[in-house]
Amino acid sequence: MSKFYTDDRNVQILVALLKAHGIRKIVASPGTTNMALVGSCQHDPWFEMYSCVDERSAAYMACGLAAESEEPVVLTCTGATASRNYFPGLTEAYYRKLPILAITFFDSYHGIGNLVPQMIDRSVSPKDTVRYKVELPPVKDEADFKFAELKLNTAILELRRNGGRPVHVNLENSRKKFTTKELPPVRIINRITRKSAFPAIPSEAKRIAVYICSHSSWTESQIESLDAFCQRNNAVVFCDHTSGYKGKYRMMFSLVATQDRYFSPLCRPDLLIHIGEMSGDYTIYGRMSSAKEVWRVNEDGEVRDTFGKLRYIYEMDEQDFFDYYTKYPVSTLVNTDEYLQSCISEHIRISDKIPELPFSNIWIAKTVAPRIPEKSFFHFGVSNTMRSWTFFDVPRSVSTNANVGGRGIDGMLSSLIGASLVNSNALHFGVLGDLTFFYDMNSLGNRHVGKNLRILLVNNGRGTEFRLYMHPGQKMLGNEADSYVAAAGHFGNQSPDLVKNYVTALGFEYLHASNKTEFTAVIDRFLTPEITDKPMLLEVFTDSQDESDALETLRNLEVLKVTQSKDLTRRILGKRGVKVLKKVLGK
Repeated sequence: MSKFYTDDRNVQILVALLKAHGIRKIVASPGTTNMALVGSCQHDPWFEMYSCVDERSAAYMACGLAAESEEPVVLTCTGATASRNYFPGLTEAYYRKLPILAITFFDSYHGIGNLVPQMIDRSVSPKDTVRYKVELPPVKDEADFKFAELKLNTAILELRRNGGRPVHVNLENSRKKFTTKELPPVRIINRITRKSAFPAIPSEAKRIAVYICSHSSWTESQIESLDAFCQRNNAVVFCDHTSGYKGKYRMMFSLVATQDRYFSPLCRPDLLIHIGEMSGDYTIYGRMSSAKEVWRVNEDGEVRDTFGKLRYIYEMDEQDFFDYYTKYPVSTLVNTDEYLQSCISEHIRISDKIPELPFSNIWIAKTVAPRIPEKSFFHFGVSNTMRSWTFFDVPRSVSTNANVGGRGIDGMLSSLIGASLVNSNALHFGVLGDLTFFYDMNSLGNRHVGKNLRILLVNNGRGTEFRLYMHPGQKMLGNEADSYVAAAGHFGNQSPDLVKNYVTALGFEYLHASNKTEFTAVIDRFLTPEITDKPMLLEVFTDSQDESDALETLRNLEVLKVTQSKDLTRRILGKRGVKVLKKVLGK
């Protein structure tokens, strides 16, 4: 009989990660469904295996092994009621914080609940038996492989976290043969705490990016810490309007990252430091998946593999992290800002190519962003509004925010009003689309609304996001998207009176514009730096086609020469000609 590993990919990943994380001890009970794991490990000299027929006894045996050796221990058994007998021992392990990894198997999700012999539902366990549970199907493709790799890393890391506790992994078994001679390479994820030995920044990390997603307010001390880290490690800080950081190394890079036919090499950092929570900028968020390696820094210590390249999770305060790596920087690059200067030059070069844009959310953002009054607060709607305004930065003294946690359109005005109540002496601006406005318009009738509120409503009569040139709704449905996908024609269908009558009745000063000339005539009043005797609302009427054209223009400012050549070939040959050429060339 050959002594190879199972051909089941999910079990291969599991075995490889057990070895990568240094887990050797296994207590195995007899059976068929767990044979892929047992058969793979029993001939691998890495593992230290023990047999125990009684699963209840096996679980307690694992407790003794874990307590005495101070190492994680694997438990594995077959189907039917075998795993139910783990609960007494797992309860013991839970309250003693012992790192027991219970690994069970089942034949198919389809059999659970359908009176199939030996198929029981293990999806729920008593609260005080395991701290983390994961169920994994067979691995059929690369996406499945990465998902299994991530979930198994997470499960194994939970064994030792905060003192340790039991974890349950439940795998679907496809009962393949044992013909695999080598385990697949797997990505190991490690958690670093203040007590850990900190890994060195890779010497090949010539360019380091810090990506700040939505983040709480920054103290001067925190800003100084991050600035010092960047100075010592040739780092740059990619931000959006929810990042909060206003230090020297801040880069609003969405305009560069959004280019359809140009991928800036500056969007491929050697090392990405990921901090904050949800991203306010889909574009730079998408580009950062090109980073070679990602380190996540957050006090919650949770596994957040946002970019599919996670290597370390630093469960600690961000300032502690930056202070340490300022003291121990990349050995080959110290005190240089080459990356920052390259990003600044790239951004200026592409910004200088912006032509005159149609009257749209993007044109408004370009016009208004640099003129927002100093030390005011600015809140953004999501989707098209957030995208349009993220292309442009605001004065450093302006605080910005948005509801990117759930990224819904349902509460932007209410959040803006709530924020405005904290400091009634500061102006609070908000920009949003018509669907977002009407969803939450009742909040404007709240009796606590103050004079420091300024609302910029971009009314295009629909969810313009779904009519933009690159959106699937526009591509597949065209004008028909208006009926349901873009929900056009509601709320007065761009009525010039509906919002005006509503807000003036509530005591607002109402302004409006339908073109650049009208907008120019009212924007000075809207941006008055002093608090006036009434809150204001400026309603701007735009057209969806202009919105789409403006975005398409902005996303095609830079074109690679190879892309230009391909585009020219397509225009000359047409679709059929391109197909014939590819066939001739064997592509």
